Amino acid sequence: MDKGSLYARFAKAASRFCGRPRIFALAVLLIVVWLSSGPLFGFSDTWQLVINTGTTIITFLMVFLIQNTQNRNTEAIQIKLDELIRATRGAHNALLDLEDIEEQSLDAFRARYRALAASARAELDLGNEDTGTPEP
Repeated sequence: MDKGSLYARFAKAASRFCGRPRIFALAVLLIVVWLSSGPLFGFSDTWQLVINTGTTIITFLMVFLIQNTQNRNTEAIQIKLDELIRATRGAHNALLDLEDIEEQSLDAFRARYRALAASARAELDLGNEDTGTPEP
């Protein structure tokens, strides 16, 4: 049974592994060992190059893992929000998949909801409730 691409499975497993407290502690320990070895190597350029190269490579690879995790989480949240919109009586189904529409259309939706928010705040200032749907 296929549960996604090899990269997706690897990225998920690697991000879970790297996010554990023990791995963070291991990274801190590695830096402490490197720092304490400084006097042994006379704080040489090679000594500095070792940590710089290692951290650069790890950072470069982690950027891809973090981006993959962020993309996966964002897509899951969008699907959940779409389902809430779809299942809510009176909700506007036109709001489904807003993340995929053109910027100009998104700006129009944003302006409409900003106007609704301003109207609701004005109602609160008058002592009225701001619950319910604004459409008649």
